[in-house]
This record gives sequence, C-alpha cells and structure tokens, in this order.
Amino acid sequence: MTDESKVSRRHVLTVAAGVAGAVTGAAVIGTTTPARAAKAPQKAVKYQDTPKGDQSCENCALFEAPSSCKTVDGVISPQGWCMVYAKKPA
Repeated sequence: MTDESKVSRRHVLTVAAGVAGAVTGAAVIGTTTPARAAKAPQKAVKYQDTPKGDQSCENCALFEAPSSCKTVDGVISPQGWCMVYAKKPA
C-alpha cells in the first residue's frame, strides 16, 4: 500500500460527520410540523392573576389575546403578570 492510497482516520470521521449532518438536515426539512418548545408552568414563572405595577400581560410582547402566552402554559389573564414579562415595543 502506498501513502497515496491510505485514508486517514480523521478524513473518514469528517466525511461520516458530514453525511450524518446532511441526513439530519434533510429529515428536519422534510417534516411538516415545526418543533415547538414546551411552555413553562405558571408556578415556575410565578404567574399571578393581578398586574405588578404597570406591568400586565396585556402590555407584554409575549401575550396572545384573548387568554394565552407564547411562553407560559395555561389560561392567562390580560391583567396577570409573571417573571418573563417583556414590555411591548413602542
């Protein structure tokens, strides 16, 4: 066997990793439903049904009217508040 015909272990692993990545990427592209992150339980974010000062769910960027949130699970009051509050941009 000559040096030119030898294939390094590093080269084999690099090619294998590339193939695995391509297969994974193709599998993700072929799915019909997007992956969704799990929502946080209300208790974990200290959700309350009352506002905290001028901060309330209805003026939070994560609130989805009439009664849900992009990041918190369960029924959400527009007058509620939690730790993930993010003021809506002006």
